[in-house]
Amino acid sequence: MADNRFSIDYAKLGTSGCKKCKAKIAKGELRIAKITPSPFSEGDTMKVYHHVPCIFETFLNARATTKIIDSSTDLDGWSNISPADREIILEQIKQTQAAKAGKASGKSPTKKLAKSATTPTKKTPAPPPKTTVAPIKIDADDDDESTIDNNDIDIVDEDDDNTEKKRETTTDGVHVPANDDPKHPDNAFRQFRALCTKIAETNGHLAKTSIVEQFITYGTDGESFKGNLSLLFHLLLPSKGYKSIIYNLKAKQLCKLFSVIFHENATAMIQKCEECGDVAETIAEFYSTTTHVKPPPKTVLSNYDVDHYLHELGKVTREQDQIQLLRKITEKCTVNDLRMFIRLVQKDLKINAGPKHIIESLGPNAYESFQATNDLKSFIKRYLEHKTSVQNGTQLSKKLSIRIELMTPVHPMLAEPCKSVDFAFKRCPKGFYAEIKYDGERLQLHKDKTNQFKFFSRSLKPVTEHKIHQLSQYVVQAFPKGESMILDGEILLVDRKTKKPLPFGTLGVHKKKEFSEANEAFFIFDCLYYNGESLLHKTLKERREILVHHMTPIENHIVLSDLKTINKKNDLKHLINFTIAEGLEGLVLKNPDGAYEPNKRHWLKVKKDYLMEGTMADTADLVVLGAYYGTGKKGGLMSVFLLGCHDPESDRWYTVAKCGNGFDDATLEKLQDDFKPTMTKISKNPNQVPKWCNISRELVPDFIVIDPKKSPVWEITGAEFSKSKQHTANGISIRFPRVTKVREDKTWKEATNLQYLTELFEKSKPSKKENNNNNGDDEDEENVFHFGDTNNSSSPTKSSPTKRKLLEIDSDDDADADVRLSGTKILRKSAPNSLLKVRFPNLFVNQHIYLSSTLPLDEYNKLKRHIEARSCTLHDAARYQLMLTRILRQKIYFKRLRGENTRSKLSSKYILLHRCALRVGISVLT
Repeated sequence: MADNRFSIDYAKLGTSGCKKCKAKIAKGELRIAKITPSPFSEGDTMKVYHHVPCIFETFLNARATTKIIDSSTDLDGWSNISPADREIILEQIKQTQAAKAGKASGKSPTKKLAKSATTPTKKTPAPPPKTTVAPIKIDADDDDESTIDNNDIDIVDEDDDNTEKKRETTTDGVHVPANDDPKHPDNAFRQFRALCTKIAETNGHLAKTSIVEQFITYGTDGESFKGNLSLLFHLLLPSKGYKSIIYNLKAKQLCKLFSVIFHENATAMIQKCEECGDVAETIAEFYSTTTHVKPPPKTVLSNYDVDHYLHELGKVTREQDQIQLLRKITEKCTVNDLRMFIRLVQKDLKINAGPKHIIESLGPNAYESFQATNDLKSFIKRYLEHKTSVQNGTQLSKKLSIRIELMTPVHPMLAEPCKSVDFAFKRCPKGFYAEIKYDGERLQLHKDKTNQFKFFSRSLKPVTEHKIHQLSQYVVQAFPKGESMILDGEILLVDRKTKKPLPFGTLGVHKKKEFSEANEAFFIFDCLYYNGESLLHKTLKERREILVHHMTPIENHIVLSDLKTINKKNDLKHLINFTIAEGLEGLVLKNPDGAYEPNKRHWLKVKKDYLMEGTMADTADLVVLGAYYGTGKKGGLMSVFLLGCHDPESDRWYTVAKCGNGFDDATLEKLQDDFKPTMTKISKNPNQVPKWCNISRELVPDFIVIDPKKSPVWEITGAEFSKSKQHTANGISIRFPRVTKVREDKTWKEATNLQYLTELFEKSKPSKKENNNNNGDDEDEENVFHFGDTNNSSSPTKSSPTKRKLLEIDSDDDADADVRLSGTKILRKSAPNSLLKVRFPNLFVNQHIYLSSTLPLDEYNKLKRHIEARSCTLHDAARYQLMLTRILRQKIYFKRLRGENTRSKLSSKYILLHRCALRVGISVLT
């Protein structure tokens, strides 16, 4: 059985007896133990010792389902025995397999194996030899297999004479060494499955890497790996090895196809898949019980077979052809084979090990070298060439060089969030470059000497043609001497009239049609390769000089990114303020002396939401309306939730966001119990959506709440409000939503409704360009609040006459407002005073701020952005005091009200603020 294992060592005391011959095993003599379940305690194991010849004799009469030793990987402790004894054991294995094969063919097997070949010499136990990497012990996980006979493995359906030629044409790019033997145990799919099982069961990424390293070092015979390394790594990393193959076979479609093969009910299979969250496990379970397709008694697949079938499956698109091919594959698979094959199709082996952990098994610098090309085939080929040049031959003694290849995508260098000015200068104390972070799409451009172009996205996928229309011809004009190059930048739409970039998402094929006066522009900020030379190891300063020297910008088409050198904290603060005030996405901070490091987060990104310490300016209290099944380790769980708001006028509910972030595993488990009695399963069927809910077909969930008025209220935080055609709350959604608080103090009545959500959305829009030509006179002759602009140091101006009246609010009214309106960022007070209550994040502690409801929207946004920018670095209880002190230091003046001198008495209830001759009313209640 699959649970039986074996270990080998030298007898330590000479007291243990042989299970077969009952004689004592002398001290220092080689012995083999069969590890079996202990009858004395549940879950424990015990060792049953044998002489080496005795245990192999027991294998001759063993049943087909009994686990025997058929390779050195079945023996724990293999690395601790002497080379001479290893040869004896390998010979025993070979003779046993030959004897059993003869017995199966009708020949009489030899009852006693050759004595000279099977008796190890008695020796005094010595300390086990110290090796850098111990050979891997791989336990087969089949319970439906007997010993593998390599002579029985069918590689292809054609004659054996054509096997090698056939393999070279069906592995579709996988490098096949001329001397590789597809029938070798190292190429057996059973061994690959066992390796994956071992990796999955092992905790710790270093331990997982060690397991792969052992296997590719020692192989199944304990000496060396003799399989196809490239093929093995393609299978271990299916998302990289088979990334060019698009199967279009999601979980439901696979269940549908296999329901035909197994003659099962498709709905039952889909329901089972949703419950367990693993389509491979579902198909394996139905395969083990079906009577229409019988699994073979033992595995007959090699890695070559599986690779061939994976490529064949990628070529068929018709459902009937897919069923026919999958039936052919299934007939050759054991239950465990089919489970693993489906996981390969899904490109998820469930081993909790990514490319870094697998590729690091090849030696120092291997993963870093792979990242530079992200091409597994070319990387393994280069690794094998490098390995043959190393005299050791068993593991790398020198580092692989890091190189990039033209027309092969390179992992882009990334940025980590920067939450304070101090953090930025801690990373780069000597100063840094600051670039405007445009809200576009990352683009990597490749050009060769023949003027052939390739464009790759941030995820290294080809970019669709409509986003790069005519970009090639402009690049040729912008780089007249550039024969070959790799450029890194952002692609976005730019309005030809205003020359300003348009928001994120406008590059879509349909959205783009709405902006006829705009065209694509490539904002270039780095150069990785130029005229045959890799620039990865050059400093950013040097790479930037190459761009400046060789690039001729083309207005609205090819643009060199704006860059400013920052050496002082105040310079960075002013630049951040300017960026936020202009409604730009943020800044990227870079070390001028830094190299380009693919996939490393050594840049810093500064965005408004990072500076707010995770408390966005835009939040809403939304009600849970439905849930979706998760994927991966969250499969079978309700882990993504549909949230929405109520419209009092129509008495219907509308969707705002899908959110799967904000809960830890323990809370997620608790939510399963909480939602089971309050939700009903509709399996994304639009016809089962209740009338009280308006949900687009694309967002119909797996579960819907029975009564939304009894559903919990969650505070949702995001980067900003956004427009979405899928969501039905007037098209309003939240970008990058996450749950920040479960509002147990609120019911659906206190949650954000549709009308107020619309107000929030309107108030969160970036302000229009301000009008600085206001020359009106100020009858009050009052001093005014001046925000200050990075590019404008003009003095305060007098405001125009105003009829706006600043209304008083007593403490009782304020308390009532708190009861009715708490919990949202900007709330309209229902009193006749008609004021807007505001909470600015990370600014005032226990302060209530009210703005006049007639305040122009653009002026409100200016005030809001200014205060948020000024307060982003305040972290203690004195935020309010510090904020007002800063205002005074910036020569901002206040009007004297009710006999109180607000300059000297900071607790004033009412303050008039103003910028650029436009009046803003604000009251602060302490």
